Amino acid sequence: MVKEFTLPNLPYDYNALEPVISAEIMELHHKKHHNAYVNGLNAALQKYAEAEAKGDLTAIVSLQPALRFNGGGHINHSIFWTNLAPKKAGGGEAPKGELNERLSSQFGSLDKFIEKFNSIAGPIQGSGWCWLSYCKSNDIFVIATTANQDPLEATQGFIPLLGIDVWEHAYYLQYKNVRPDYLKAIWQVVNWSNVAERLEKAKSKSTCCGCK
Repeated sequence: MVKEFTLPNLPYDYNALEPVISAEIMELHHKKHHNAYVNGLNAALQKYAEAEAKGDLTAIVSLQPALRFNGGGHINHSIFWTNLAPKKAGGGEAPKGELNERLSSQFGSLDKFIEKFNSIAGPIQGSGWCWLSYCKSNDIFVIATTANQDPLEATQGFIPLLGIDVWEHAYYLQYKNVRPDYLKAIWQVVNWSNVAERLEKAKSKSTCCGCK
């Protein structure tokens, strides 16, 4: 039996991130866009299982783009929702402890990290993501970008800690074509506690392959 993935519930209401991200955007983004990736992933997995049972290697290979796109979309958005939090639940509160120390040590300060991150995220051409990630090989943070819905760890080896979606559907209804305004505002609802938890888990994982 093929495992079916499901759309995760948001850990807050659709209007909880207002005014930074509108309820309309959140509902469309979650119910329509993320759900479409989940449905696409399940359909591709079913076809993959059928092709594998038949020993149809051509069909198996042809399904890789759909698995990568839809599977990546599910992975990326599942991280994204938990990377955000309403202000009343700690969204936007500065990181503490080791995470804050590491950001300050590597980038100079939290503000300088955000400035660097946004300078990389803003110019991404077309659709994609920008990530704060961890490379265990060198014990450093890496600001990385991925195109479309490519999953970071599976394609580059870096462990995702914080992902910012820069597809237009993530901000256009509210910020129009001014992506820098969206990138400036979203830090008000970043859940740094979640990022810190992800860092702790990342340090215990096996060595990543993306660092040299």
